[in-house]
Amino acid sequence: MPPKKRTRVNERLAKPGKDEDSAKEAVGAKKKATGVTKESSSTPSTPEYCHWLMKSEPESRFENGIDMKFGVEDLKALPDQTSCWDGVRNYQARNFMRQMKEGDLAFFYHSNCKEPGIAGVMKIVKEAYVDHTQFDKKDVHFDASSKADNPKWSMVDVQYQRMMKRFLPLSELKKYHLQHRTKGGPLKDMALFTRARLSVQPLTSEEFDFLLSLEDEEPL
Repeated sequence: MPPKKRTRVNERLAKPGKDEDSAKEAVGAKKKATGVTKESSSTPSTPEYCHWLMKSEPESRFENGIDMKFGVEDLKALPDQTSCWDGVRNYQARNFMRQMKEGDLAFFYHSNCKEPGIAGVMKIVKEAYVDHTQFDKKDVHFDASSKADNPKWSMVDVQYQRMMKRFLPLSELKKYHLQHRTKGGPLKDMALFTRARLSVQPLTSEEFDFLLSLEDEEPL
């Protein structure tokens, strides 16, 4: 069990509306997602992804005496450079985590900080399982409505892969998004801008590859 300091991004900082937060809406949004990277044979209308963007807070912020800080450097410093990704309390973000497969790659995104942006790359090393923090009354992510025989919330394990060659700030990504919306391009429908509140977001292969290519480009 990880120490409390390693609790993930607090979903309550960006709490969605009731409609967005319902399971029905989460499934509907998932079906409408664009840029399918692979299709499930059992549910062909539901897109599946193998690339992700996951947000966490790299700067100290205390809640109930617990530091919510967890940046890519913190992940890198851990034994085996591996950690659970707990504390997700949004149905759509949870559903995306449940879709993750071992070996999928994800960007580590620094959020709720002076300069948000993509800081590193990590890999999913354990697929979704029960998030223990929902049952811990001392944890800031305790959920009294979640029952042991029917838990609401899941988490995955992630492993540090590398730092980005250069930090990709949100301000730069916004410029590409606006360009691509006007002229066409990989980031025109990126969830970071169309579903900005989500702490766990899907990426198409095209979006993921384009973001990687920006490492070798001068800042826009």
